[in-house]
Amino acid sequence: MRLFFALWPPRETAEALAGWAAEVQKQTGGKVTATDNVHLTLAFLGESDPDAPVQAARRVAGRRHQLPIETAKYVRRNEMVWVAPAAMPVELADFVQALHAALRAHSFRLEERPFAAHVTLIRRAKMPRSLPPLPAVRWPADEFLLVRSKTSPKGSRYEPVERFPLS
Repeated sequence: MRLFFALWPPRETAEALAGWAAEVQKQTGGKVTATDNVHLTLAFLGESDPDAPVQAARRVAGRRHQLPIETAKYVRRNEMVWVAPAAMPVELADFVQALHAALRAHSFRLEERPFAAHVTLIRRAKMPRSLPPLPAVRWPADEFLLVRSKTSPKGSRYEPVERFPLS
């Protein structure tokens, strides 16, 4: 299974961000992330049996917090538009550090570059003239998920494998 850990937004937050992305796409082209696929990746694991990541995740404690979505950016190198917190919430930084350490202890190889909290909303985009203001959204981070990625000619579909509460 192709697996990753992620934070998932409430439905109304995903809909608001997908709607914003659809407006931006009018000037950038590209492919908008489906509403059901809007998420913030915490760690990409690749092909794996779910047992080891589940064991690792059960050892990680994290605090509930709000994930602020305050800034949007076009990344020319990757031809994508993403949204993110203006600054990394301390609770998220501490949690991701603990999650990555637990995964490495289970022999998972993770990206070496520092974690950057962001939500990709458009891929294969051209540079926009400007990005419109973001909608005001609430994204309570009260759990994280182990997710299976299934790819097909129609695109990716994500299925939760297991949910883990934050305290």
